[in-house]
Amino acid sequence: MAEEPNSELQQPSASGYRQHFLRDVIFHGKFRALSSEESTSCHHGLFFLDGQRRVDYILTYPLRKSGGGRSSRQSDQSLTENLSSCNLSHSKQFKGGSTVADVEMGCLGETFNSHEDQKTFRREEFEKHLKDMGLELEKDEEAMIPGLGFVMIHAPWNVLCREAELMKLKMPTKKVYEVKESSSMMKKISSLVNKVLEPLHPNVEEHHFKNIKHLSHSFSREKQHLFDLSDKDNFFDSKTRSCIVFEILKRTKCKAKYSMVNSVGITSLLGSGVYTAAYPLHDGAIEESAEPNDRKLLYEEWANYSVFFKYQPIGLVRKYFGEKIGLYFAWLGLYTQMLIPASLVGVIVFLYGCATVDDNIPSMEICDPKNNITMCPLCDRVCSYWKLSTACGTARASHLFDNPATVFFSIFMALWAAMFMEHWKRRQMRLNYEWDLTGFEDEEDHPRAEYEFRVMQKSLKKDKKSPLKMEKLTCSDRLPAYMTNIVMMLLMIGVTFAIVFGVILYRISTKAALYMSSSPTTRSHVQLTVKTTAAIINLVVILILDEVYGAVARWLTVLEAPKTEKNFEERLIFKTFILKFFNAFSPIIYIAFFRGRLVGRPGRYLYVFESYRMEECSDGSCLMELCIQLSITMLGKQLIQNNLFEIGIPKLKKLIRYIRSEQGAFQEEERQKKLRRYETDHFLEPFGGLTPEYMEMIIQFGFVTLFVASFPLAPLFALLNNIIEIRLDAKKFVTELRRPVAARAKDIGIWYDILRGVAKVAVIINAFVISFTSDFIPRMVYLYMYSPDGSLHGFVNHTLSYFNVSHFEHGKETMDPMPYGYAVEVCRYKDYREPPWSPTPYEISKEFWAVLAVRLAFVIVFQNVVMLMNDIVDWLIPDIPKDISQQIHNEKILLVELFMKQEQGMINIPERGTSSSIKETHRRSHNNNNSTPTPPFSKEQPNGTNNF
Repeated sequence: MAEEPNSELQQPSASGYRQHFLRDVIFHGKFRALSSEESTSCHHGLFFLDGQRRVDYILTYPLRKSGGGRSSRQSDQSLTENLSSCNLSHSKQFKGGSTVADVEMGCLGETFNSHEDQKTFRREEFEKHLKDMGLELEKDEEAMIPGLGFVMIHAPWNVLCREAELMKLKMPTKKVYEVKESSSMMKKISSLVNKVLEPLHPNVEEHHFKNIKHLSHSFSREKQHLFDLSDKDNFFDSKTRSCIVFEILKRTKCKAKYSMVNSVGITSLLGSGVYTAAYPLHDGAIEESAEPNDRKLLYEEWANYSVFFKYQPIGLVRKYFGEKIGLYFAWLGLYTQMLIPASLVGVIVFLYGCATVDDNIPSMEICDPKNNITMCPLCDRVCSYWKLSTACGTARASHLFDNPATVFFSIFMALWAAMFMEHWKRRQMRLNYEWDLTGFEDEEDHPRAEYEFRVMQKSLKKDKKSPLKMEKLTCSDRLPAYMTNIVMMLLMIGVTFAIVFGVILYRISTKAALYMSSSPTTRSHVQLTVKTTAAIINLVVILILDEVYGAVARWLTVLEAPKTEKNFEERLIFKTFILKFFNAFSPIIYIAFFRGRLVGRPGRYLYVFESYRMEECSDGSCLMELCIQLSITMLGKQLIQNNLFEIGIPKLKKLIRYIRSEQGAFQEEERQKKLRRYETDHFLEPFGGLTPEYMEMIIQFGFVTLFVASFPLAPLFALLNNIIEIRLDAKKFVTELRRPVAARAKDIGIWYDILRGVAKVAVIINAFVISFTSDFIPRMVYLYMYSPDGSLHGFVNHTLSYFNVSHFEHGKETMDPMPYGYAVEVCRYKDYREPPWSPTPYEISKEFWAVLAVRLAFVIVFQNVVMLMNDIVDWLIPDIPKDISQQIHNEKILLVELFMKQEQGMINIPERGTSSSIKETHRRSHNNNNSTPTPPFSKEQPNGTNNF
């Protein structure tokens, strides 16, 4: 493209863009005739009518139903007239409170015919300001979507250069160098590994040039000679161009001259309905017949289930969607990679349980009918006595998850979480180097429209005579919102607990009802039926409340009115995580730590509402039920919420938008016409942010780490889900969503802190699960303190107490006192209590206190040992790889050489540097005492494709 005039603000006049276009064609020959390829691109909506200027951004707005037919693409001819009339009305002075009623008006004191007139004026004024900023606009009001107009925005070269300099974008210079391995041995090893892993790499260009890297430097118009500007059309890629345009849209003011309050940014205009949508365009189609483009390449090499075994092309993802989305998929890929060893160890632990189940002495004692142990009824009246041998299947199944290897696996998973966090820090630093984010600092966001509106309301209430004086929201202004947040958060958590309590009542009442059944089959499967149905009910409630809590968290965050988008996002994430965490894990926490411990004893049970007896674990251990609840909740959320919802809901919304656009009313021949790119993208689902994607993975991370002692197969199911999840999310981003605006980010933000918090809590919870939920500690205490032969023989009998059935409360005894043809005089129950013939009958025995002391000691020792091991791992693994720090240091030296040659007038910059050049420059730099400090960033593989 030819370079624009030097003046950055020299733009076409408001009298119309068409005259400006014809003038350039006639007098300057600026635009040549369209080739067939350019005509096709123009027809597809990727370029302006001239076929040269790329469409960088799209704004859509509603058309008046009574509006006449204007030309297909044009600049707004009524802009000048409206602004002139507005200026005339604005010249009249306004007094006192009369201005308050006109805050939302385009001109003070002017009465519009309708609300649509206000929107039209604000839109025209906003577009005028965009032109003043240097952007070029073109309209299409005769699109194939009825009632919708499109504004196409193009950023010319001078605007791109100006904004790139203001945004401090790092761009590649002409200087290129080859990254060399630190030693020949490392080079050979790296070459061998690359050959072995070659089939796993995606077929993208970045993989083939992984050892070549451009030196990057913040773009400067004064130093344009440092950059390769031979192809100005492609120097700024489509992602960067749309990001620059969006930055202009965010800060462009509307009504700056004609009202007391500045409405800043496209966000406020979208919220008020002036525009209905704003989005950048996808690069092209993904069909096989489409021209090659990055989107099509992503679809073939990334968003495809047939390449599930390959690494992700993270560099290409970042190039197309930006650093923030690239970091998410890099994190998800690393998390999935790290699940492989965790899954293997979990499967080994499970297989160990399967191999030793026949040798497990407690299970053998339970299953041995010769023991003839009669257990006390599990409920009042309708439940009868039962033999311990009937719990044989449950006891054997519990051993699969409750065995000595479980303790090892819990320690391993705690260290795994620490390794994962450290590995991610290193990976994140590497990506910062690869993506030229070294030295990048988060810029302060523009104030949100809702915040400015609240500030405006405060200013108007405080001083109606001078409403132009804007203030800030103080803590006292937000106090009602804060109190509402606290009350509502506690209320929602209380709702979660109430639902858990309701499920408890369901289990108690359903168990009693099933025991009254006349069918022997029904009575024999009461426990399994109640456990499974309760777990399914919990899953359904969790899925429903997840959606409710997401909406409540957003409403509470809006009520707070955070100043910037970053503050809004962080507060929303925190509230959503707290609510969804309690929602997902409250039933599991109840089963793990409370069920079976708030029961009482035979003859003195605890009751709810004086009629519902608190439930106990049928086989003496709640671990199996915990495993059932955890597996159903985890698998159900992954299958239904994370996968089916992600596939079905976007397609359903797309269908609804298609129907609402009255496509069905089109004639057949019109329906056959191919939509232009901006029309096709309009039917896609708007990008709603990465919060739902991160949230589902963080909750899954909780399932994998928090209660892994009770379900060693959790990492395996998470791995299988994530292999599908990566491709599902990729396909959604490439085919189902509008292209997001590229956002720069150097880390995953608050999500890292949440991950660290979950990993710390996981250590404590697993310690309590092993100590209080499983029988590991009672077995160890019996083995080393009470066993007569140093084995577990007699352990089951040791954990069961005696109860004289004549001591049942009146009306609570069973209706079937002789289920085996003889009267039962003594039944057994799991607890450490004195027998009825003791001087202190049914009092807690000394064995209980011994086991409790060992349990608490184990929690303290386990927690501190694992935490210490985590700290050791954190200390041993540096956040910044040494070789990558050296590479950044070498880049600094090459940049110094580049600027030194510039100062000395050396125009011819070498196109390629080598390791010898680096060493020579290093020597010269030290001779001149110009050493450069090593920056705190690192790099792993320049291709950025080392994730699943």
